[in-house]
Amino acid sequence: MAYVISDACVACGACEAQCPVGAISMGDGKFDIDATKCIDCGSCAGVCPTGSISQG
Repeated sequence: MAYVISDACVACGACEAQCPVGAISMGDGKFDIDATKCIDCGSCAGVCPTGSISQG
């Protein structure tokens, strides 16, 4: 199951830079994860300063 980013996202960009497959991009005021590209590695969740990334 792909990771998701909640509304607690502050758009810092840490997760986008960490994603090895480029599944994260800026959405409407926060970052979004493309579930079709996400490989469930959890790298993004580990660097998120607000803890707003979890498995969906």
